[in-house]
Order: sequence, then structure tokens, then C-alpha cells
Amino acid sequence: MTSTASHEHEHGHTHGHTLEHGGSDQEALTQVLDLDAELFAPYLTSVTARLADAAGDGVAHVVDLGAGTGTGTFALLERFPHARVTAVDSSPGMLARLVGSARAKGLGDRVRTLEADAGAGLPGITDADLVWASASLHHVDDPAAALAGVHAALRPGGLLAVAELDGMPRFLPDDAVAGRPGLEARCRAALDALHAERMPHLGADWGVLLAAAGLTVEQARTELLELSAPLPASAGRYAHLVLDRIRPALDGLVDPADLAALGTLLDGGPADVRHRDDLVVRSTRQLWVARRPVDTAS
Repeated sequence: MTSTASHEHEHGHTHGHTLEHGGSDQEALTQVLDLDAELFAPYLTSVTARLADAAGDGVAHVVDLGAGTGTGTFALLERFPHARVTAVDSSPGMLARLVGSARAKGLGDRVRTLEADAGAGLPGITDADLVWASASLHHVDDPAAALAGVHAALRPGGLLAVAELDGMPRFLPDDAVAGRPGLEARCRAALDALHAERMPHLGADWGVLLAAAGLTVEQARTELLELSAPLPASAGRYAHLVLDRIRPALDGLVDPADLAALGTLLDGGPADVRHRDDLVVRSTRQLWVARRPVDTAS
């Protein structure tokens, strides 16, 4: 993995999961999230290390806001071995899966769950040392209300980490399909337009929003993550699942010839992304770390 285009402002201001673009099959979404976690595991390891440095000793309660399949939950349990994690998600199915995984790993006593929407506050939580919100806040209707709920859940001095993506990962060379150069760029542009309408907070400057919520932004970082050959077989499966999930959303938004070309990347034939040796997995990740001031009244 290479990391480029990186910048960090330790004192100033400056990314859902955006893989859920199309389709409604939870099992497929689960596979996408798990493959994303597998492929980009070194990035998550480096992020949790930075959070541990910022949080210092004594982290006892961590909240994983929008926990999904538990990637963040388990990374945080490993990074903070004396902490318990409250996994928050609006999907009871995801939470049940996460609890099963925690028990299988012998971590059931360190995980509790809360079924709640990311924008609806964190009822009953007032002592969080760290709230981890990975690709969840861009889904909320009212960021100010969501951040007010997080603010109330943090203890004075506690940290909020907001991790976001810039949209769909990129996989293909420009000439991936003969006669349709630039296919992926056009698909991505169509999705970006759709997201601007349906998820207006995707790509937001969370540094500004965090400051407006009364939090002090301590870190802001953007990284372009790139995985290139030789890639594991899971990279092809990841590309196939992501592209297959976005295809229904593109119907009517792109030229039918582009939709047909996309189909050739998914149909099991020689151009299928699972069989290619020219894939490069690229994803832009953003991270903001902010602290609730110690002198802020409850």
C-alpha cells in the first residue's frame, strides 16, 4: 500500500459507508465491508495508533458509531485492551452479527450494543473517552444535531474521530473496456451527482462542522490509498461486489452503452474484474480528530 497526497494540521481545521450505493442485499454489503477491512487493514492500524497517541492512557469506554460488521469495534478493542466498546448501529442484523463475532473471539464481555441511528444521539452514554464514526456521519440529515449528540456522549476531554471516504473506490485502467475509454470516470461522475442529491453531506468539511459543534479540531488528514499488483484474489472480489452494487443506481444515469460495458466487467467473461491482472484499488480516506474541551459544561 502506498499513501500519497497526505497532509495533517495538528492544530487547525481542514471520510459508507459510501460503498452502499446500490442494491439492498445485506449479505452482499457485509461482504463488501469485510473485504474493504481486509484490504485496507494497514490503514486502520495506523489510524488507531494515532488515536491512541492522542487519547493517552486511561481509555475505558469507546463508542463505534455506525459499527456495521465490527471492523472498527475489533480494531479498537485490540488497540485499547482495557476498554469496553459500545457498538452503535441502526441495523439489528448487523449488531447481532457483531455480537456473534465478539463471542467467537472471546470478547463478548467487552462489547455491548446500542440500536440507534447515527443522527439520533447516543442515549444513556455520557462517559465516552473516544467516539469513532467511520463513514457514518455523511448519512445523517442534520450534522449539527448528530454532533450535538456526540458532544453530549463524550466526557470532557474525550475525543471524536470522524473517518470518511470520497465516494466509490477506483479500480480500472482508462481502457478497461474496448471502445469505452473513461468508463469508470463517467460512472463515478454519475454517482457523485446522485450523492449530491441524496447524501449532501458526503464530502463535507467536517472540520468546520466539528468546530461549530464546540469541539476542538486537533488533526485533519487526507490520504490516497493505493493497492497495486500483485493483488490478492480478494481485490477482484471486492471490485466485483462494489461495481455490481452500483450498477442498479446507474441505470438511466449513464449511456446504455456504458451500462452494457460495465456488465462485461461483471459477467464472468475474460474482462470480468475477478480475472484481470491490471486492477489497482484506489480510495481516498479522510480523518478528523476533535476533542471536547475540558471546561465545556455538560
